[in-house]
Amino acid sequence: MVIMVWSPDVYIYPFLFLALYFESFLLVTFLSKPARMRRLKTAELSVVPNVAIIVPCWNEETTIAGTVESLLALEYPKEKLSLILINDGSTDGTPAVIDRFAEHPQITTIHKENGGKFTAMNIGIEHAKDAELIGFLDADSFVAPDSLREIVAAFDAPDIAAVTASMSIHKPITLFQRMQYAEYSLSITLRHVFASINGLYVAPGPFSFYRRSVFTEIGLFKHAYLAEDMEMSMRVQRAGLRIGNAIRARVYTKGPSTFPKLLTQRVRWTTGFLRNALFDYRDLLGNKKNKVLGMLVLPFALYAVVGGISLFVYGLYQTITHGLHTISMAQTVPFSFLFSWHPFNWFYLPFTITTLLGAALMLNVFVWMMLGKYLSKTPGKLVLNIAIFIVLYGIVAPVWLIRSVSDVALGTRTPWR
Repeated sequence: MVIMVWSPDVYIYPFLFLALYFESFLLVTFLSKPARMRRLKTAELSVVPNVAIIVPCWNEETTIAGTVESLLALEYPKEKLSLILINDGSTDGTPAVIDRFAEHPQITTIHKENGGKFTAMNIGIEHAKDAELIGFLDADSFVAPDSLREIVAAFDAPDIAAVTASMSIHKPITLFQRMQYAEYSLSITLRHVFASINGLYVAPGPFSFYRRSVFTEIGLFKHAYLAEDMEMSMRVQRAGLRIGNAIRARVYTKGPSTFPKLLTQRVRWTTGFLRNALFDYRDLLGNKKNKVLGMLVLPFALYAVVGGISLFVYGLYQTITHGLHTISMAQTVPFSFLFSWHPFNWFYLPFTITTLLGAALMLNVFVWMMLGKYLSKTPGKLVLNIAIFIVLYGIVAPVWLIRSVSDVALGTRTPWR
């Protein structure tokens, strides 16, 4: 008679193998010729279009001035660039800061009642009448001087409807900001690879640009569960258009400095993704019209949510089980033996298929992080931030994943801040 012994490893293996498959696919894509050509492209502009950059802001009195000054320092013909600053009913000193720029010839300032970020963005689009390209920048972010040239150069084909930049954390100070610095370095590489195969489902708010014709063809921004940029990107993909990436277009943001602020941000992002992907744009899942997005990227993004929670539960189970076992064994060992010297032996290390697969995954992640920093030429030190990422991310990420799944299942309203 065969006795079956239950092991949680049986349920973890599929998640680990699928993750390795996905990372292997990304590696092959990255090393392909099209990806290399896009990576090495320089920002040589044969055409200089009219560009408008919209900055919606709500209660950003401490950061909006720096944001505007970075835009005014862009290396782009002044007569071709206009800025539209929109105060969305701020209750702090933001209106006064914006009004300091009201007389600048490149700047238009608008004050409106609070209606949400998407309403401010749409008003900005209506005022950008002469712009061929329309971009957006969050009021707590700023850009490198050459970033707009990189963005414009990436609109190198008529079917590219939007282009994203490379976002990173500016001068991280707290542990959570340092963790995000490493995470954003990973995202830079992934976004670049996804763009090369038209698999992007979000063009982030900081310094993403659209052709003006996009808004004429598919409409303006919507509320979209506080994930306007994600909803618009999915709508672009549904329309059969492409979203590109300018990996050397650098944009910097502060990043939440504490765990409560980070949790609020990530729950908003994750619930926005789940609600858009599962409800409003569920027709994109498995859609053969856009095979990469529908058959690979979106399913794996959903899998990452489930897999992240599952791996956390598995790790917690293993920690408790081994902890209790260690305590039990320690009670049978003489006290003097615990403090005596013993030679090291590799035999006693807990090497299993699970730990080896996990180590391979983490190694790949670190390589992607280093590539992202190198290719985007993002300043800052990565090694220490990777170490902090290793310690923190596996603990804090499952918290917002579990919270997000719970909010979506229960229909809980997600706050902006």
